[in-house]
Amino acid sequence: MEKIDNLDRKILEIIMRNARIPSKDVAVACGVSRAAIHQRIQRMVDMKVITGSGYRVNPKVLGYATCTYIGIKLERSSMYRKVVPELEKINEVVECHFTTGSYTILIKLFARDNEHLMELLNDRIQHIPGVTATETLISLEQSINREVPIHYLDNGK
Repeated sequence: MEKIDNLDRKILEIIMRNARIPSKDVAVACGVSRAAIHQRIQRMVDMKVITGSGYRVNPKVLGYATCTYIGIKLERSSMYRKVVPELEKINEVVECHFTTGSYTILIKLFARDNEHLMELLNDRIQHIPGVTATETLISLEQSINREVPIHYLDNGK
C-alpha cells in the first residue's frame, strides 16, 4: 500500500476543515500547483484515504430531535451478516458497528421523538430474526464531532 507524505497530510488537514475550499486556495497554502492538488486528492481517493465528501446535515433541523445509540445482542454473533441488511432497511439507522463486549452490534439512529424511537425499537429492530435484546442510550448532547487528527512525519521516519 502506498504511503501518504506530509504534503498529503497538509492537504487532508485543509480539506477536512472545509471540503468546499477551492483547489487553488489549497495549492497556495501548500505551495504547489493546482494540478498537483487534484492529482494528490485523486490518489488519496483511489487509496481509500479519502472515502467521501459532502455536506453535514443537522438532523434536528430536519425534524429528528432524538439521537440514540442502541446495543443489540444476537442469538449468535454469526447472524451479524443477516441482521445488517435488515438494519439497512431502516433509514433512521445512520451507523452500524460489529463490536466486541456486551453487544454484537452497536447502531446509531435518529428519531423524530421518543414515540418514533419506540416504534423503531418495538416494531422494527426487535422484530429482526436473531435479535435477542437491545439497550437504548439516548444522546442528550453531542459535545465533540471531528475527524481523526492528522499527524506529520519527521523526515527521518
